[in-house]
Amino acid sequence: MNIVFDLGGVVVKWEPHALIARHFAPAIRQHVFEQVVAHDDWLELDRGTLALPLAIARAADRTGLPDTSLAEFFRQVPLSLELMPGTHELLPRVKQSGHGLYCLSNMAQHSLEFLERAYDFWPRFDGRVFSCVVNLIKPEPAIYDHLLREHGLQATETVFIDDLQVNLDAAAAFGMKTIRFESAAQCERALAALGCALGSLD
Repeated sequence: MNIVFDLGGVVVKWEPHALIARHFAPAIRQHVFEQVVAHDDWLELDRGTLALPLAIARAADRTGLPDTSLAEFFRQVPLSLELMPGTHELLPRVKQSGHGLYCLSNMAQHSLEFLERAYDFWPRFDGRVFSCVVNLIKPEPAIYDHLLREHGLQATETVFIDDLQVNLDAAAAFGMKTIRFESAAQCERALAALGCALGSLD
């Protein structure tokens, strides 16, 4: 079986409300979330079609906040992507159990570059698809099609793990099995239920 992991919210933490709370006063936090993190520009950063300096300038125009404050917020985004408890340990066990291991993630270029420097799990993956590299984003069907074609995967022999149901629904439309991630232990149980039991490391 091929097992495909999302990164943010699955392998590394992604907690935007907590990050916003560390940088902005309570009265403007929802405004920042709506006009920065939940704005279409954030998706274009993930898609790799919007440069970070321009995204910062446009966010400053929308929010009325200083561009220096927003630049610092964006600088902290990659630093906040800490390893999720337990999930990091699943990756080598997936490999040792004989399964193919892949990742499919919406990720902006500056965050991807940080993760590639910060963590050593990359060689475990047999293949990787990042939105900023292929200029496609989940849940667009084209990014799942790219994953399957690029790596020669059969959808019915592939499990996709993500924390967002909309992304899982799009994968299921291709015939992939899906697991909505809640915790490493829950994910391992769900994998076992799909016939993908993981052995312990030697």
